[in-house]
Amino acid sequence: MAESNANWQFTNHYTKLPEKFFSRMALNPVREPKLVLFNESLAQELGLGALQEEIAIFAGNEAPENATPLAQAYAGHQFGHFTMLGDGRAILLGEHLTPEGNSVDIQLKGAGRTPYSRGGDGRAALGPMLREYIMSEAMHHLGIPTTRALAVVSTGEDVMREEVLEGAILTRVAASHLRVGTFQYAYQFGTDTDLSALVTYALETHYPEQIDQENSALTLLKAVIQHQASLIADWQLVGFVHGVMNTDNMTISGETIDYGPCAFLDTYDPEAVFSSIDRNGRYAYANQPAIAEWNLTRFAETLLPLLHDDEKEAVKIATETLYTFRKQYVENWLSGVRKKLGMDGEEAEDEQLVNELLALMEKYEADYTNTFLALTFQVFTGEVLFEAEAFENWLIKWKLRVRFDERSEALMMQMKQHNPAIIPRNYYVEEALQAATKHHNFTKVNELIEATKNPYAHTNFQEKYKYPPK
Repeated sequence: MAESNANWQFTNHYTKLPEKFFSRMALNPVREPKLVLFNESLAQELGLGALQEEIAIFAGNEAPENATPLAQAYAGHQFGHFTMLGDGRAILLGEHLTPEGNSVDIQLKGAGRTPYSRGGDGRAALGPMLREYIMSEAMHHLGIPTTRALAVVSTGEDVMREEVLEGAILTRVAASHLRVGTFQYAYQFGTDTDLSALVTYALETHYPEQIDQENSALTLLKAVIQHQASLIADWQLVGFVHGVMNTDNMTISGETIDYGPCAFLDTYDPEAVFSSIDRNGRYAYANQPAIAEWNLTRFAETLLPLLHDDEKEAVKIATETLYTFRKQYVENWLSGVRKKLGMDGEEAEDEQLVNELLALMEKYEADYTNTFLALTFQVFTGEVLFEAEAFENWLIKWKLRVRFDERSEALMMQMKQHNPAIIPRNYYVEEALQAATKHHNFTKVNELIEATKNPYAHTNFQEKYKYPPK
């Protein structure tokens, strides 16, 4: 174990689960690790202090004291097809206890082969690890639950994909890495006792205040539905498209996880997809609420043996509970979009008014983020939408709804707090990644990370990221 200057406080409750849920791992050292990015503010939040010199830990060359490296087993539906999965390129060092008493997973992504690698090399390329750092930190600062990035190191080793790429490892921080797919694995390959142990662990980890409820499985199902309904609404409100909403990419904690082919909308397009293999639009922007409900249904299926001894009664309980997702999602989304549009209280016509705006944005191919900013600051330039008579008519109805003449200043303040000045637009992310991976110039990466740290500040520094590519 490493002699560490940091205040690592590792606990390892996950290893108390049946050993079928994980494989203990030896570390896979890399040749020449170099620190590329380090999240100093997150390190401080975790009570770790300065870690910049602990490159060996971030590279997986050494483990901190009391760490128990392991790879987690799970399964999942990928594009609707069930398969056995697991951490094929990630090693969980353990659960770190923060000064506030919270437990967080510390995981190395790209740390080498595991028993679940399925023939892969277990490594990661620099570009995707930088992308996850940028996107996950931007999501965090937008106020959306997400895993976070503590560090990125280059490994000094190449990885073979369609071309030779520079290798890297991301240190990922999460409330846990429990997924819907973890429960699918327990249901498919374990016993009811294994499943019950996993339910107990999930409740103790994420929902300890509800641990004493009579039916633990039902309690967990309700909690996960509630948190996912809130999370998906958050995604829709900022125009985030996850890209690959497989069941192994849906967390029990309600955190966003796995930033592969994801992006934020530029032009408002409900059918937008960001995965090259999603040819049928399964994970399109508009489909995300329905896919979340589908994934939660798969989750509920795994809990049937624990919901009730009688299978028909268990199915009835699960079905009635799942029905609440759509209602909770709509309530969360409508509450959020009212804030984006400066609406006080609730009126029956609000949803129709919002949908009219979205229909106009789609018709005139308006920029999603900038349309809401234009309404916030009452500066209507740069969009064909703003020249349309239909938009002028909508604007009149909106101003009547929000009592614009009475509260224009307060209205702007409210809307500024709920409409980000900046999102990490795919164009700027790719531009920064190209500079970093092709020329080892990390200036644009660092500038983009800095610009997204306070997205509701509306600073001049953020202004240059406002406009999408022509």
